[in-house]
Amino acid sequence: MSIRIGIIGYGNLGRGVECAIKQNDDLELVAVFTRRNPETVTVLTQSASVCNIADIEAWKDKIDVMILCGGSATDLPEQTPVYAKLFNVVDSFDTHARIPEHFANVDASAKESGHVGIISVGWDPGMFSLNRMYANAILPEGKDYTFWGKGVSQGHSDAIRRIEGVKDAKQYTIPVEAALEAARSGENPELTTRQKHTRECFVVLEEGADAAKVEHEIVTMPNYFADYDTTVHFISEEELKKNHSGIPHGGFVLRSGVTGWNKENKHVIEYGLKLDSNPEFTASVIVAYARAAYRLSKEGQSGCKTVFDIAPAYLSAKSGEELRASLL
Repeated sequence: MSIRIGIIGYGNLGRGVECAIKQNDDLELVAVFTRRNPETVTVLTQSASVCNIADIEAWKDKIDVMILCGGSATDLPEQTPVYAKLFNVVDSFDTHARIPEHFANVDASAKESGHVGIISVGWDPGMFSLNRMYANAILPEGKDYTFWGKGVSQGHSDAIRRIEGVKDAKQYTIPVEAALEAARSGENPELTTRQKHTRECFVVLEEGADAAKVEHEIVTMPNYFADYDTTVHFISEEELKKNHSGIPHGGFVLRSGVTGWNKENKHVIEYGLKLDSNPEFTASVIVAYARAAYRLSKEGQSGCKTVFDIAPAYLSAKSGEELRASLL
């Protein structure tokens, strides 16, 4: 029997989840929930229903895992705890500073209802988090370095679009090349947040909007831009569509550490990603963790989990025997 999946939100991430489900034979998309008029939303999966989010409670026993595809700025902090009362849920909450708070809220809701909630799934947080954890365990004496980009950050772009007066926006995160090479050197350099990345924003304003006010709100936004050198470009809608329609991303996680009785040997662990589509890759990670949520729920587990809490075998459609024979 297929694992029945629901999607809340049908933007870039929601469409990516739908595509990822198609590549997994044990998963089935049964419904997409939207705040828009369902008649205006066309999905690719012909067998899936499109429903208004107000009708979601009627699907309580028809969906095994609900995947939440809203933004981290305002949607997920409210939605994930609410829908964990009705379903097993997976989200991609990516405001790192607020993850402990979000975890606590989802954990309380999921434990009360007996569901599993997996939060902050994607590539960072997510796959990068796992690689940081593994590297810390292997090289306890060392330093971590995380570099994002060059690429479009969905969360940061969404945060800009929610500013009053902004019609559309794309934000690029750009590693500082000198900082990346210093981390790879094995010399454990001290690098500040501002030294490691710059942020570049391309913004389309609503007619009559105050550009200076919008720029100030962007560059002073806590958790997103305040700690970085940020450049804001105001451009036309046509230019945004022509030059910034793609959603590439990627980055690197490194740990530089030492071993030996006298710490004489240096080691660098590096994990890298180069992504044509940030949302489609993020969606592919989320879908694997939806499988894990279903399996954990079937075992009788409940409460909130992160990628740290889930054994890798729970992500794979392969059996333990197949994994040991083909990948170990």
